[in-house]
Amino acid sequence: MSILTAYNLAQAFDRQVIFQGLSAKIEHGNKIGLVGPNGVGKTSLLRILAGLERPTDGSAYRAGNIKLGYLHQEAVDTFASRDNTVYAEMLTVFAALRAMETQMTAIEARMATGAIDDELLAAYGALQATYEQQGGYTYQTRIEQVLQGLDFNATQWQLPLSHLSGGQKTRALLARLLLEEPDLLMLDEPTNHLDVQAVAWLEKMLQGWPGALLVVSHDRYFLDKVADIIWEMSATAIEVYRGNYTAYTRQRAERWARRQVEFDATHERLSKEMDFIYKHIGSGRGHAMAMGKLRRISTELGSFRNTFKPAKAKAKIKELRRPAAEWAQMKIELAAAQQSGKLVLHTRDLIVGYDEPLFSADDIQLQRGVCAALIGPNGTGKTTLLRTLLGELGPLNGTIHLGHNVRIGYFAQAHDNLNPERTVLKELLSQPGIDPQRTVDETAARNYLARYLFRANDVYKSVGSLSGGERGRLALAILALQGANFLMLDEPTNHLDLPAQEVLQAILDQYEGTILLISHDRYLVGQLATEIWSLRDSHLHIFAGSYDEFMEQDEL
Repeated sequence: MSILTAYNLAQAFDRQVIFQGLSAKIEHGNKIGLVGPNGVGKTSLLRILAGLERPTDGSAYRAGNIKLGYLHQEAVDTFASRDNTVYAEMLTVFAALRAMETQMTAIEARMATGAIDDELLAAYGALQATYEQQGGYTYQTRIEQVLQGLDFNATQWQLPLSHLSGGQKTRALLARLLLEEPDLLMLDEPTNHLDVQAVAWLEKMLQGWPGALLVVSHDRYFLDKVADIIWEMSATAIEVYRGNYTAYTRQRAERWARRQVEFDATHERLSKEMDFIYKHIGSGRGHAMAMGKLRRISTELGSFRNTFKPAKAKAKIKELRRPAAEWAQMKIELAAAQQSGKLVLHTRDLIVGYDEPLFSADDIQLQRGVCAALIGPNGTGKTTLLRTLLGELGPLNGTIHLGHNVRIGYFAQAHDNLNPERTVLKELLSQPGIDPQRTVDETAARNYLARYLFRANDVYKSVGSLSGGERGRLALAILALQGANFLMLDEPTNHLDLPAQEVLQAILDQYEGTILLISHDRYLVGQLATEIWSLRDSHLHIFAGSYDEFMEQDEL
């Protein structure tokens, strides 16, 4: 039975249509991941399904008794009118149980005075049974588990909600929703404000979630763990795929390939029929058959208002476009201008820090062609290590040596090497260190930027006005022109939507140079890494193996 049904939904703002014609349904127990490019309207769709926005067309219906919970991307204003502490806010979820506690305490007080009769005992017994059945003896433990799981330590439980940061408020709202256990839980980017441990805890929680789940996330690893259905959203449809994110990517590739084959077959059939029409139209016995074919083709390709002309039909066939991926995709080419030596980087007795040490390190021997993923909690010094390897900071102890013919390309997490005053086009053309073989003039530069989805007047935007995703695409465009054979990448998928993440992953997978990758994107690390550099306990540990192997070893 469907608990939520959407039919022919459309949304527009200021006469600009965001999406239209979307239909879908959610059944009990479905765990759905909603994916699509940035700007397609995923958040607007969630708000419509949650009843917080009205669509410009279409309708959405919830089954009568369904309880819905919705997590906004940013919950800064969620607790604006509440002066509870974090823990007191969680207690509000269990108001009915706490009312039962008050009733039971009152009855116990009466019984303590000796006012005991069968009716009072029966009432107390029934109340106690209901209290136990509804979790009265475990709800405080549940609150503690959820708050700890979402990275609220015990000292923060008594903080007033008004004192929390925006990220903490979002986590507090998520905690309350999990405790409420709605029939349909809708989450918009729930991992944005969570560290790795909290994300792993949430994954386990949602894997056992008793109700239905609809989640928007750019975290592909998270979607792999929690979703068993993927909704792929475009401006005109929701396509439904069974399975997690990885299963979805396989099925989508098969669908695109199938549509290519269908297009080729249709184009070939129409072309052959046009050959027949040109050969036989106006030629006696074949004329009637040729006209019949022309009418069918004309109807298939669109209304011709009863004017069936071969030239018009032929022109329509030429207008048919070969199907392509529904998402606009970057076209990245990463290639090393020349090969490095076999040993790309080696260190000995390395200690990294500023005035005081941040961490020591295993001796590094990074070989050509390896993808090393540098992982660890925020603040442990991952970016500082890159700056040290780049020579921007000196090591506090030890030595660093780059191998023969090594040419480094660096992608900075904050993109602070981009000049905010320049236009996109001028920033590309002004880059030092571009391979002379790849120097481009302005026209070629515009064509090149179009491959990174900067089209028409986009190239004249100032760098300072770009979104995080746009800045990331520009940084990738510049990186690709450098011809580097050793890439140092600091959170390269930050702010990129799923199509861009997939393209970048595919390109890095084909790259023949060496990669040192900092990323919280566990899916990317899992697909690419052949070494794991783990920063923990003030030491850099080198593990020769994949991310899955590292995680298995780490759990032993």
